[in-house]
Amino acid sequence: MKRRPKVLLAAALAVAAATATAFFALPAGAETATFTVTNSWNNGYQGQVTVGNDTSSSISTWKVELTLPAGTTVGQAWNATISSAGNTVTFTPAGWNATIAAGASTSFGFIANGSGRPTSCLVNGKACTGVTTPSSPAASSPSASASPSASASPGTPTSGTPVGVNGQLRVCGTKLCNESGSAVQLKGMSTHGLQWFPSCYTDASLDVLANEWNADLFRISMYVQEGGYETNPSGFTAQVNNLVEKATARGLYALVDFHILTPGDPNFNLERAKTFFREVSARHASKKNVIYEIANEPNGVSWAQIKSYAEQVIPIIRANDPDAVVVVGSRGWSSLGVSEGGSSSEIISNPVNASNVMYAFHFYAASHQANYRAEVERAAASIPLFVTEFGTVSYTGDGAVDVASTNAWFDLLDRLKISYANWTYSDASEGSAAFRPGTCNAGSFAGTGSLTESGALLRNRIRA
Repeated sequence: MKRRPKVLLAAALAVAAATATAFFALPAGAETATFTVTNSWNNGYQGQVTVGNDTSSSISTWKVELTLPAGTTVGQAWNATISSAGNTVTFTPAGWNATIAAGASTSFGFIANGSGRPTSCLVNGKACTGVTTPSSPAASSPSASASPSASASPGTPTSGTPVGVNGQLRVCGTKLCNESGSAVQLKGMSTHGLQWFPSCYTDASLDVLANEWNADLFRISMYVQEGGYETNPSGFTAQVNNLVEKATARGLYALVDFHILTPGDPNFNLERAKTFFREVSARHASKKNVIYEIANEPNGVSWAQIKSYAEQVIPIIRANDPDAVVVVGSRGWSSLGVSEGGSSSEIISNPVNASNVMYAFHFYAASHQANYRAEVERAAASIPLFVTEFGTVSYTGDGAVDVASTNAWFDLLDRLKISYANWTYSDASEGSAAFRPGTCNAGSFAGTGSLTESGALLRNRIRA
């Protein structure tokens, strides 16, 4: 007889800064459970559920059924698909997270409309909690006195975070400005490919980025080719959405990067881009913290081709989110054309026909020096720039850190108030990685002990 894997459903109950976790005793042989509410407001909350496998055998799929009291419904979910029948909401895998290895787990989240907490739960047809109707008022509805953000809406961070301070960003002239019209400079880090380094982007790592590094920005770099989006559109879209939610919960701006590289013509991926940005912008339209980078590094194509692509993709985003800032890649691997013998003049004389648009510039400090800095200074007088990716090493992403050139770049970007994201917040075996190899699997992100030379330089600069 095969041993049937046992499934553990975990979620915890927390309201903003205070966490209250309730454990429920169950009959012998049944699973234990905790519920988590990660945010709440006047008439709704954000919940998270973790499905775990505590046996020595993998499970190939899972199903969670939550029964909600009358008046409470689930409006959206991420990392899971949902269906409803009466008061019961069923969550099944998004596709990429169906299989759970022995000892591993997967999580999904949802937005509830109404204050009622689940009254019963099943995981793969078996009881996952001993909860019946909540017995205490604190467990059944959010309290205005429980948290200073109890009346906040979904996606609204608490005060003091980058988004809490600056709100909805917009382009004003050649600058990125906050809700009040003041020029701002965002500083942060970029992920590596989500298909290669998923363990680098956990709650623990993002807590460090937000609270210890004092970053403003988290760039979510989703490769389209190279084992990325084209292989599993729904799975990668779900991963991006989940990371946007994680950034939102910490008050960080989320830069969603459609990471094209090879082929360099963005029009090769035009239909994929339309589908991806239609889905992602619809999901996050009510948020103030999402910025869209629609083509990472166009190369081998003219500015006219890049502009044509942008003018077809931007309306897709605008249909859902008319206020979001959009960043358009530039020619020559987003070098303003310099790496292919051009200059920013082609953009200045023929800008994208859309408002609230910025232009991407990328550099790698050991390879791109004085002549590239001169071009940035010249371009910044006429068009709004955003350094959505840069490295402290050579253009390969590897090699020694060029401290002098990196600091010269920092000084220029700070003086011009140009926002930036560093490549990469990962433990890749390359000079540009912020963490030493093995850090992400170990989960040891805090402090400086696991940082590379590049990581230490970035942490110090962003904190300052």
